[in-house]
Amino acid sequence: MAIIKPFKGIRPPVDLVEAVASRPYDVLNAEEARAEAGTNEKSLYHIIKPEIDFPAGQDEHEEKVYLKAAENFRKFQDNGWLLQDAKEQYYIYAQTMNGKTQYGLVVCACVDDYLTGVIKKHELTRRDKEEDRMKHVRVNNANIEPVFFAYPAQRELDAIVASYTSKPALYDFVAPDGFGHQFWIISDDTDIARITELFATMPSLYIADGHHRSAAAALVGAEKAKQNPNHRGDEEYNYFMAVCFPDNQLTIIDYNRVVKDLNGLSDEAFLKALEKNFIVEKKGTSIYKPDHLHNFSVYLSGCWYALTAKPGTYDDSDPIGVLDVTISSNLILNDILGIKDLRSDKRIDFVGGIRGLGALSKRVDSGEMKVALALFPVSMKQLINIADSGNIMPPKTTWFEPKLRSGLVIHKLA
Repeated sequence: MAIIKPFKGIRPPVDLVEAVASRPYDVLNAEEARAEAGTNEKSLYHIIKPEIDFPAGQDEHEEKVYLKAAENFRKFQDNGWLLQDAKEQYYIYAQTMNGKTQYGLVVCACVDDYLTGVIKKHELTRRDKEEDRMKHVRVNNANIEPVFFAYPAQRELDAIVASYTSKPALYDFVAPDGFGHQFWIISDDTDIARITELFATMPSLYIADGHHRSAAAALVGAEKAKQNPNHRGDEEYNYFMAVCFPDNQLTIIDYNRVVKDLNGLSDEAFLKALEKNFIVEKKGTSIYKPDHLHNFSVYLSGCWYALTAKPGTYDDSDPIGVLDVTISSNLILNDILGIKDLRSDKRIDFVGGIRGLGALSKRVDSGEMKVALALFPVSMKQLINIADSGNIMPPKTTWFEPKLRSGLVIHKLA
């Protein structure tokens, strides 16, 4: 059963929230973060991307860069740009994109739940990325950025959330990317207790986005427990910050592929090879977007093609075999294009569907890439089936949007 607790959040004053809030650390590079922060000394990028305070080209993994993050975190608190709430409470964080709003509860999730599998994963993590975030958590003694969880929707939780979101939000702003962000505090003791009880009835929580942050937060918590000779189990380091959304409010968008060459094949030979396992239809110059499971689109030499996987090329009874990313990885990328490892092959790149399929044709038309492959997005049901069955999704399968804005609330480990 899922264990959560309220916490004393560290937050910006209302008049500073837009100055402080930022995109997550892993969706932009140092130069982009430097440009977005500009002359804004209150930008959270100074804590989550502290390399921007050094000359361009600075190695972000040097010890002095992590120490700068901690120095800046202290500075933000000393200057009153971040203030800690006096009471342990829950928070509601709503995001609006394209007229659709999703409502998440900001909670502290339990380290033991992560270690024992109550909090379920669907992706592998890389040790180097885990270690980077572990250093960041250690040096700040805080979860600066939340992770993104899904939970099985419950009507009673929906009703509690709705009772708060019917009132004006504490924070309410539209970020530069056009997405809306709202934030409320749940301070009523009865509501806090009931939310904790309702989560305790859930057999699992699911990591939607933030596998490396989750791993890092849990590993640092476990590390602190081992280092404390008087460890009790209720210390703040036994928990890490997550925004938990009902599964029925979340949308996964497509995550597409572009490849540099056709593995020595001509256009005609490549299309002929596709016909073994797919029905191939030429669609012309107008963008073709896959509109159902096992339907794909390919962009090659100025033309779009629709592909439909032939029966027998997939296994709908297998949580992994049913995925279009599995079908395309096996039958197109591996068998035809010779791409064996999506994580390490330099011939392939990945493009989040938020950029639109025009981003695919643009990269092919420029000559940078030879062919693009667009996929129908994975469903939340598929993600949960995979996590429940203990399987791991192939790399670069899910893209959640909008991303959580960082800096609305922070969790200290002591």
